[in-house]
This record gives sequence, C-alpha cells and structure tokens, in this order.
Amino acid sequence: MKIISIILFSILFSTSQATAGGYEFGDKATDFSLKNVDGKTISLSDFKEAKGFIVIFTCNHCPYSVKYEDRILALDAMYKDKGYPVIAINSNDPVKQPEDSFERMQERAREKGFTFPYLLDETQEYAETYGAARTPHVFILQKEGKDLLVKYIGAIDNNVKDAGIADEKYVEDAVNALLAGQEPEITHTRAVGCSIKWKE
Repeated sequence: MKIISIILFSILFSTSQATAGGYEFGDKATDFSLKNVDGKTISLSDFKEAKGFIVIFTCNHCPYSVKYEDRILALDAMYKDKGYPVIAINSNDPVKQPEDSFERMQERAREKGFTFPYLLDETQEYAETYGAARTPHVFILQKEGKDLLVKYIGAIDNNVKDAGIADEKYVEDAVNALLAGQEPEITHTRAVGCSIKWKE
C-alpha cells in the first residue's frame, strides 16, 4: 500500500506543472505579449473594441486540434465582429514535438487561412498561468472595466469526431449568454485532447 501511495504521489508530482494552479471561473486573467505567426507581438490590450476573448491553447500536431481547426475558424467568423475574437496559443515544446515549431505554425496558419492570431508561448508561462493542460483547451474571457474575467474553461463542444452531431456547443452557448448579458449556464467542462508537451 505504501509503494502504491509513493507511485501515485510521483505521478501527481510529475504532472503538477500542467495541472497545479491555473484559473477558475471568475478569476482575473492576465494579459500577455506573444509573437504571432506574422512576426508581430500581440497583446489582448491591442483589441480596444473587444468585449472579451475566446483564448484557445492549441497546436499543429495534435489530431484533436486538427479536428477542431475548422470549428475554431467558424467561432472566429461568428464572434469576432460581435466583440469576442479567437486568440490561439501554441505552448508546446518544439524539442519534444518538432511539428509545433514556430516555422511550422506559420506554415499551418497559411495552409488553413487562419483569420485569428496564432501565438507562440515559447516559455510556456501562459499555459501554466492559465492552467492549460490539453490541446485544444478554451478560456473565455470577458472585459469588465479594466479586468479580464474568466467565464468558461474547457472543451469547444461534446463531439471531437463530428461537429455536425455535437449537441452541446459549450463555447457558442457561453459566448451567446455573455452577449445577452447573462452568465453561462455551463462554466467548466473537461478539455479533451493531447497533453501539452512541457519542457524538461
């Protein structure tokens, strides 16, 4: 029993970088300055007219992220002009996963015609700060005065394989509620995807 406890402790400790801390509903989120695929530095404060943001930690290589790319593009098209643009962030270590290098990010953004910033979290600081653990992992933020408050954390919807049969569209429902001046009914779901590739 003691050996099992030690093993469990070791597993928890080894994954603590990805799971310890992070935001909860209602927390104040921090802004960031990260390099976009066009070489420019992007901060949330640059979006003066935004009412909030759909921040999505994602990447190139993960099959789950690839499955959701068209849906992420659709979310940006649906909500950017309403004040909730998509901001995508890649925090993966390119040493562990070369497909997620900055150069490959630039290639993927061109191939797919990304309409949103695709930012490199090179130090992984913001994945840790936000508490991102998977790709994709969504954090919906709402501006309230000078603050950015977390209003939803989790998955985009409830069907990775087929957007057409997803009957729980968590991000859409949350943003629609915020646009209507209401709080989202669902504020947290389990993000389903590949684990973020942390630096040693």
